[in-house]
Amino acid sequence: MPWLPDRLFPEAVPDIAGTAAALADPSRAAMCAALMNGLAWTVGELGSYAGIARSTASEHIDVLAARGIVTKVRQGRHCYVLLAGAEAARIIEGLGAMATSTLPTARSLNAWTANRQLLAARTCYHHLAGRLGVGLAEQLQEYGYLNASWQLTDRGEALLVAWGLPEPRRAPGEACLDSTERRFHLGGRLGAALTDLLFHQDWISRIGKSRAVALTEAGREALMQAGLGAVLARLDESSPSDNG
Repeated sequence: MPWLPDRLFPEAVPDIAGTAAALADPSRAAMCAALMNGLAWTVGELGSYAGIARSTASEHIDVLAARGIVTKVRQGRHCYVLLAGAEAARIIEGLGAMATSTLPTARSLNAWTANRQLLAARTCYHHLAGRLGVGLAEQLQEYGYLNASWQLTDRGEALLVAWGLPEPRRAPGEACLDSTERRFHLGGRLGAALTDLLFHQDWISRIGKSRAVALTEAGREALMQAGLGAVLARLDESSPSDNG
């Protein structure tokens, strides 16, 4: 006998409740946050990050995969997990911006340092976020490198070519709401291309396997030479969240 729903609706609207339910668990939320660094994680690594056993982590990952939030890739003996794509990352970052609280962290110097690093600068999947990402986007607009539609101007194209990015206008930009700053950083293909460039030039570097990144001395110098030194003042300031 075929299954029949207990209610029928006037039109076939997307079942967002099922997707929301897949994210409505602290362990799965933590795993999705970890995957926002844009890298592949093993099941064991995600379990360790979320503080749960590998077998439990595998069950949670199956739930996320069933809803198209993550993708599993098997390579040899290992199963790697990645976010399913930019749209999944956009949803996770957007939900983070709407959240009114954070998952609890240990009252330790290590946790305080990690939280401070994430607030200062991190990756939002494949683009730059946190105070550094938002500050850079705002300065690029203020100095005429980006227009109000988040696309490169002639001046912006010249800057990125000088920085080493060929044909930067082929990568359209868009606004991405930052989950901690509650303002926009540069997203879209342009945001990803710029972040890749910053890594390639060693102007930013990853802090372990965390989403957090650090601006290098060479990166500070590059921003200063481009007239974007105000980004540094914003990066170095403390936000209320830094102090718990």
